[in-house]
Amino acid sequence: MIHASNFASFAQELSIKACFFAPAAGCNLLPIVNPRPTMKLLRIDASARLDGSHSRDLGDHFCAALRDAVPNLDITVRDLATKPTELIQDTTIVGFYTPGDEMTSAMRQATALSDQLIDELQAADTLLLTVPMYNFSIPAALKAWIDQVVRINHTFSYNGTAFTGLVKARQAYVVCAYGAAGYAPGEGFEAANFLQPYMQFLLQFLGIDSIDFAAVQATTADEQTVATNTTTAKAQIDQWVMRYA
Repeated sequence: MIHASNFASFAQELSIKACFFAPAAGCNLLPIVNPRPTMKLLRIDASARLDGSHSRDLGDHFCAALRDAVPNLDITVRDLATKPTELIQDTTIVGFYTPGDEMTSAMRQATALSDQLIDELQAADTLLLTVPMYNFSIPAALKAWIDQVVRINHTFSYNGTAFTGLVKARQAYVVCAYGAAGYAPGEGFEAANFLQPYMQFLLQFLGIDSIDFAAVQATTADEQTVATNTTTAKAQIDQWVMRYA
């Protein structure tokens, strides 16, 4: 029951609510605005070359295009050439498999870099890895980083039967550069491409659901061939970015 003294305020409230469900004259509705997309991107650069690197060039193209599509873009860069990752040692491995409350000070010191790199990895929702092919596989600098971040009960778990990836990022983009041609699926050197299948398996093992690859091949060919192949790779990257437009 509505008392007469409260009827006026009730009617006013009802009128306001009606504006949201059935707009009428005199109702000024605020426009519905979609939230601006956000992304925390971790970029890993693996090329030893700081200038003239084709994989870095693809990474730069991706980041520049992504900034236009994702206004709230937060990029963290881990450059494995300018800041090489230390190789794991015996104490590091022992520390990886020792419960936290049982670790010695030496173990904590040996695993401190791993802790830092994993924190950096887990803070990202999207990964970008720029990876040249060295001798049919990944650069040693990238392998050193991988050995620090692939860590039981931190980035993967094992229950005695199955492995479960624990990395929080759901999307990874891998841009590659191959000195020769023929490394793509179905081509003559496909069997020699240990880079892409390794990275595919590794990232899936860590729990990343969606993984995309783009590559510029024949980077040691003539200038026109390199330019054409680079344009093709960048067009593929542009298609990735369209997902966020």
